[in-house]
Amino acid sequence: MLEIDKINTFYGTSHILHDLSLTIPEGAMISVLGRNGVGKSTLLRSIIGLNPPRRGSITLNGRDLTRMSGHRRARLGVAYVPQGREIIADMTVAQNLEVAMFAKGMRSTKVPDFVYDLFPMIRPLMGRRGGVLSGGQQQQVAIARALVQEPDLLLLDEPTEGLQPSVVEEIDQIIRRIHTERNCSILLVEQNLFFVREVTEQFAIMENGRIVVSGDIAQLTDDLVAAHLSV
Repeated sequence: MLEIDKINTFYGTSHILHDLSLTIPEGAMISVLGRNGVGKSTLLRSIIGLNPPRRGSITLNGRDLTRMSGHRRARLGVAYVPQGREIIADMTVAQNLEVAMFAKGMRSTKVPDFVYDLFPMIRPLMGRRGGVLSGGQQQQVAIARALVQEPDLLLLDEPTEGLQPSVVEEIDQIIRRIHTERNCSILLVEQNLFFVREVTEQFAIMENGRIVVSGDIAQLTDDLVAAHLSV
């Protein structure tokens, strides 16, 4: 579905991703792991078009995304939930969702029924401003905002960051349902190893802007964690 081939991404003169390659098959659920500062978020931002690579290529279902604008990538079926959620604080929940649908060029800004099914807490909050929501509520709204675009590929950056365990369990169940019920491929960056092992099917570990090891989630052994992820 998504083919990343030897991309090199920079922030100014800082070289962040080095000849990074990764394949995401259709229907996959893959986690990207790594210590802080290795380029995990930059990888997602490269895919969505916020930090396009200077070299290498990114293709989605055979279409070259490498030089494509972010809104065109969204219209081809790529959605992104950033680290920190980035809910628009002064807008209501309804307006946050409508902005996403408008950005994709959808004819209607009516929230699809499946969103309320996945996120029952959203309906009573539709008139509330994003800035007054709890962290868990904001995270669910952020994921819902991506899902109203009905993507084929969902990118999630640290979806459990700063959330209490009970909310993490809710996010766990929501992501599983998105994967199975919406037929959506998912690539997530995450530090919570228990969550990764519970939810995802495959993994890739990054070091210094490169993928150094990848495989099925059963291969994510404690030895690998100690070698590549321990501080």
